This record gives sequence, C-alpha cells and structure tokens, in this order.
Amino acid sequence: MYSPRPLHKKITLPYLHQLKQQGEKIACLTAYDYSFARLMDVCGVEIVLVGDSLGMVIQGHDTTIPVTVEDIEYHGTAVARGLEKSMLMLDMPYGSLNSQQQALDNATRMIKRTGAQIVKLEGGITQLKTVETLSKYRIPVCAHLGLQPQSVHKMGGYRVQGRDHDSAIEMKDTALQIQEAGADLLLLECVPESLATEITQLLQIPVIGIGAGVHCDGQILVLQDILGIAHGKAPSFSKNYLSEQPSIETAISAYVTEVKNQNFPDASHSFS
Repeated sequence: MYSPRPLHKKITLPYLHQLKQQGEKIACLTAYDYSFARLMDVCGVEIVLVGDSLGMVIQGHDTTIPVTVEDIEYHGTAVARGLEKSMLMLDMPYGSLNSQQQALDNATRMIKRTGAQIVKLEGGITQLKTVETLSKYRIPVCAHLGLQPQSVHKMGGYRVQGRDHDSAIEMKDTALQIQEAGADLLLLECVPESLATEITQLLQIPVIGIGAGVHCDGQILVLQDILGIAHGKAPSFSKNYLSEQPSIETAISAYVTEVKNQNFPDASHSFS
C-alpha cells in the first residue's frame, strides 16, 4: 500500500521508464502557478503539466485554442519556481507547431525561458516528422493521442476516440510510429480502457492516461477538476478529491495515493 511522501529525487525520463518497468504508477497533475506547484512537489506528483487547459480553467475560454506560447511561458515560469523535484512539462498550444521549424523554434524558446524538461504536443501521423525533429535536437517530447482538445472543432466535440475496430487499429499503429519517431512519453485521452491497456503493453515508453482506464502507466487530471472548482459540469473521467478531504494538500495527496495504489480510475471514471 502506497502512502504519500515527498519525492526523494529529481524526476527524470530514465526514472519514469524505470517506474514503468517496475509497475509503479506515475502521478501527474496540471498546475498554472507557484503555490499549487509547491504543493504538488511536496505531495509527490511526478509530472506537473502547464497545460493549455489554462485557456478554459484560468482564462475562461470555451476551448483551449486561444492559448498562446506566451501564456504557456508565463505560467510555466511561475510553476517552475515552485518545483524542486517534479518534472515540468509544457503544452505546445494551438498554432505553435504548424511546421517542423516553427515547432523547433517554439519548443526551444519555451524550454529555455521556463526551465521545463519536456514539451507535449497533440497530433498523430501528421506530427511524426515534428517528433523526429524535436528528438533530433534533443528536446524531450510527450505525444498526445485520442481526444485532442485543439482539434475539437474537427472532431465534432469532446468524444471518446478509438471505439470502432478501424480507429483502434490506427491508434495502435500511430502509437508505435510515434515511439519510433523518438517520443519519450505518450498521453492517451478519452480512449476505451481495453485499447489503452493494449497500447500501454505494446509500447516501451510510459503511457499516461486521462479517461483511459487504470492500466496506463500513469494518470493525469486537471487540478481544478480534482478540487471541484472548475466551471460547469466536471468531466466524467475526473474525481473531486477535495469533497472528501479537509484541505487542498490532503486532496492532492489522496489523488497521488489512489493513482499509485491503482484505485483511480475505477470503472466509473473509465470508458468501455
């Protein structure tokens, strides 16, 4: 049984790969400022993501699309000041990787200005060359498959991805190609649990899930969702931890504990 504890070492990509090999789950959360970043570092969150979700939960937009590189840099710099051991990951926002050169320039700038260790980018086959380019220049990459909020208009809404046979096969093939292109991590969002399990077992790199079942190598949620303060209806794959805890710190610790003990997500927070 896992009990929450401060991280005992600076989180690195080799260490995350070690956790996958050992079968220990990886706890991840979004953060957008110094104070919450400090709490996450203390509570043992291995990866802290400055996500473009800030467009919705911080800026009040309906989608993540209006978020800019400058927004990510501003919040990333604040979060970085709060982290001693957690890994800092930055989203590459909409319009920041329309070409390989643009992606390389923006990723380089974001990492230099914030001190982040890895960038996350949405897209499948269309981003293979971008992943290759970033990897070539030693920029760590987390790819993102399944539901991709930056493509919500193209996808026709926030829907579970990979439910039919053909799209499931395509996602597995794409995941393998992304790994081959040099991705260091893969995030799966709103994917049936059985498909996410197959992909996790198929890949050598760690797979982080959000609405993708308990068998991924790790889990990530949006901070405001686990605190029950996001505007509107919370996603069905999320859980309000503050409703059962006396403080924000214990709520974050409870989330880390449930991820580590594989009590989250359960069937009610997953898709079939």
